[in-house]
Amino acid sequence: MKFINYLKTIAGVDIFPMISLFIFFLFFMGLIWYVFSSDRREMDALKNIPLETEE
Repeated sequence: MKFINYLKTIAGVDIFPMISLFIFFLFFMGLIWYVFSSDRREMDALKNIPLETEE
């Protein structure tokens, strides 16, 4: 029996791809909003963290 036949027996299985697309869309829209609304100086400080040495 093929996998698609198992999916046909699940009630409401057609809504799961739409929910996952919606979550994917919200995550990346939030990420884009965070990047464009953040302070440039804060991003420069975060960018240089791996290069700083602690002595």
